Amino acid sequence: MKIKTSIILLSFLFVATLCSAQKGNKNSVADNFEHYAYMGNESTYEELSEKGMSDEEICKNLGNAAYLKAKYDEASYWYAKLLELNSKTIEADYMYRYAQSLKSIKNYKDSNLWMKKFKKAKKNDVRALNYDMDESYIDDLMIASSEYTIENLASVNSKESDFAPSFYNEFLVFSTGRDLETTSRSSTSYLNLYKTTRPEKGAYSTATAFPEELKSVANESSTTFSKDGNTMYFTRNNYKKRSFNRDKNGISRLKIYKSTFKDGKWGNIEDLPFNSELYSVAHPTLNKESTKLYFSSDMPGTLGASDIFMVDIHADGSYGIPQNLGSKINTESKETFPFISDSDVLYFASDGRPGLGGLDIFSIDLKNQGKVKNLGNPINSPNDDFSLIFDEETSSGFFASNRTGGVGSDDIYALKTIDCMVSITGNAVDKDSEKTLPFATINARNTSGGNVGEAQTDAQGNYTIEIPCQESQYSIVANLDGYEEGSLFMITTPDEKNIKNARVVLEESSKVAVIGADLVKVLKLAPIYFDLNSSYLRNDAFENLDKVVAYMKKRPEVKVEIGSHTDSREEDGYNLWLSDRRAKRTVAYIISNGIASSRITGKGYGETELINKCANGVICSDRDHQLNRRSEFILID
Repeated sequence: MKIKTSIILLSFLFVATLCSAQKGNKNSVADNFEHYAYMGNESTYEELSEKGMSDEEICKNLGNAAYLKAKYDEASYWYAKLLELNSKTIEADYMYRYAQSLKSIKNYKDSNLWMKKFKKAKKNDVRALNYDMDESYIDDLMIASSEYTIENLASVNSKESDFAPSFYNEFLVFSTGRDLETTSRSSTSYLNLYKTTRPEKGAYSTATAFPEELKSVANESSTTFSKDGNTMYFTRNNYKKRSFNRDKNGISRLKIYKSTFKDGKWGNIEDLPFNSELYSVAHPTLNKESTKLYFSSDMPGTLGASDIFMVDIHADGSYGIPQNLGSKINTESKETFPFISDSDVLYFASDGRPGLGGLDIFSIDLKNQGKVKNLGNPINSPNDDFSLIFDEETSSGFFASNRTGGVGSDDIYALKTIDCMVSITGNAVDKDSEKTLPFATINARNTSGGNVGEAQTDAQGNYTIEIPCQESQYSIVANLDGYEEGSLFMITTPDEKNIKNARVVLEESSKVAVIGADLVKVLKLAPIYFDLNSSYLRNDAFENLDKVVAYMKKRPEVKVEIGSHTDSREEDGYNLWLSDRRAKRTVAYIISNGIASSRITGKGYGETELINKCANGVICSDRDHQLNRRSEFILID
C-alpha cells in the first residue's frame, strides 16, 4: 500500500505492516526502525550515517522504510546492497523481503533465486514450506481468471488513500485520507470514515463522512457491522482524553472499538477487553451470526508480523480468549485485513505466501476445511491488494489496491462474478511488416476503461482472451515494448460466444508519425538521389519509394510534402526550376501507386538548403555534391 495519510502515526496495521525483527533482538531504535517508518519524514543515507549507524543498519533501515511504504523498487536497491555486504550473516528475513520486492517490480527470475536461498536458510519457515519451487506458479497466477471482473470506483476514490470497504445496509463504508486534516505531531493527514450508496445499477452517490459523531483527531478505519445494522466494530488508534495515547517510543497502538446505534446516532463506544497498550489489534470482521469476531494482531503468540485471530462473542456480550488461526493460515510475515463471508469463507491479505508481489488476497473455506487459495489476476497484482469483502447473495464485492492506473495512492475496486464468457481469438501484428508479435500483453477494456480480461500472445503471436457476456462494447488493447499501443474496437451480441480473427495492429514507436519528421529517417530508407542536371527518378529509388507508398497506405491519416533539392552548381533560378521538376516527378510516381493527390504535395528548394559546405565557389568532390541532390519526405498536418 502507498497510504499517504496519517498512517504515519500507526504502528503497523492500518497499512498492514509490522516490524518483523527477529525475537531476541535488542530493543534499539535501529532494530525497531520499521515502527518509526510512518512517524515523520524519510531519513537519508547521510542523516543515518551522521547518527553513527553502520552500513548494515543503514541499508536495513532505508530498505525497511521503502518496503513498508510499498516503494519496492527503492527497497530492492537497499536490500541488494545489504545482502552484498555479507548475505551469510544477514537475517534470512531480508532475503525474503528482497525476493518480495523483486517480485513486485516483476523481476521474477531473481526473486525466485532469492526465495530458493531463503528456503535453504529457513527450511522450517511456513513461508519456505509454502513456496512452490515450480517457478511457473507466477505464470499461473497471472492468467486472468474467468471468474471475476473488476472496475475502479473512480467516482468514489480520491487522490489520497481509500481502502478498507465494508457493507452497511445499502451503503459502502470505507476509510479515506481525503480530508487532509493534520496534527501537531504529523503534517500528513489522518484517516476518517466515509460512506457511499451501493446501487445495484447506476452511479454511486457522492461520498460523505460517516458517522460525524465518531470523527476524532485519530485514525478510524476497518469497520464491520452486525446484520441488523445496530452494532459496529471499528479500528482506531489508542485514543484517550481526545488525543493519541502513546508508548515511550511515541507509538500509538491500534485498538478495536465497539459502538451501538441508538436514537439515530452511534455512541456507547467501548474499548474491547483484549486490546492492549503493548500490541495492536485491528481490522475486525463479524461472522453472519455475530458470534465470532475475526481480526489482525501482533499479540503474544503471533507467528510473524501480524496474524489473523478469532474471538467468540458470548450471548451476554462478553468475549472469549482470542485464538490464533494457526500456521494453516498465518505465516512469519503479514496476514491482515480478514473478512468472513456468510458461508464462512475467510478472505485475507498476506505477503507471506506465493503471490504476484506485495500483499495478495487469499481465501479459505473454514467450514469445509479447504486449502488456502490465491485469488490471482485480476484481483491480485504485482502491487498491494488487500481488504476484500464479498457479498455472496449478489456475487459481488470490493477490495483495495495501489496498482498502477488508479485515481489515488490506494483505490477501491468493485468485483463481480461472471455468469458466462465470450472467447475471442486473434493475433497481434506489426503494422509495416505484418509479422505476428509474440509475448504482447492483451487487455479487454470496457467503455469506462475498466479491465475485463487479460491475456498474452504466444510465441506465434496468437492469443485467446475471455470477457464477460454482458460486455457488448469494448476494445481489445495490445501493448509491447518498442511499440505504440494498438487497439481494436469490438461490438458483440449476447449470442456470440466465440469470435475469431481479432487482429490488433501495433506500430513501432520509432515509426509513429510525428509532424516534421522525414520518412527517409523514420523508415530508415536509402536516400532518394538524382543525377546531375536530371529530374528523372533513378532505378535505385523505386524500392524505397515503394516503402513510402506502403507506409502511407497503412496510415490513411498521414500527409507528406516532398522537398526536392539540388547542389550548388548551375544558376540559382535554374536550380529552383530543376528541383521543382524533381518534386513533381516524385509526387506523380506516388500518386500513380494509389495515394490520393490530396495527401501528397511537392516543392522545390533548389540550392537553398544544402546539407554540407558545398556552396557557390566552394570546391567539393562529386560525392559531396551528390549528397545535396536529394528528396525528403516530410510529414505535415
